[in-house]
Amino acid sequence: MTTPAGMLGIRHVALFIKDLESAIDFYTRIVGMQIEWQPDPDNVYLTNHGDVFALHRVDYKADPLQRLDHIGFALVDESAVDGWYDHVVKHGVRITEAPKTHRDGSRGFYCLDSVGHLLEFIYHPPIAKSLLKPAP
Repeated sequence: MTTPAGMLGIRHVALFIKDLESAIDFYTRIVGMQIEWQPDPDNVYLTNHGDVFALHRVDYKADPLQRLDHIGFALVDESAVDGWYDHVVKHGVRITEAPKTHRDGSRGFYCLDSVGHLLEFIYHPPIAKSLLKPAP
């Protein structure tokens, strides 16, 4: 089966957020993303190297209709994993799994953002090679 050309990968994620201000602070101050557009007080679009990360305020009483396992941030190499780990630890971020090298050569760790979403910071060789290869 062939697929259409042009796919760059998962470059857009949107989350429902109860505490939008806390999430904006976390993703701008700690992760280093920038606000690309904030059309109103309940919606913000962050960016970082071509990614679009949308945060939408909700005031739900029960669990949201959609659930998310985790968001992965691809890193350039194994040393970047350790650098990011030290960075988030320094900022008091809750770690759920310390850095670990897997059988496939990937290396990463898991932590929680300021409102409880699970994040993975990962070096995965095939992803890094595809994103870092020189343009033809």
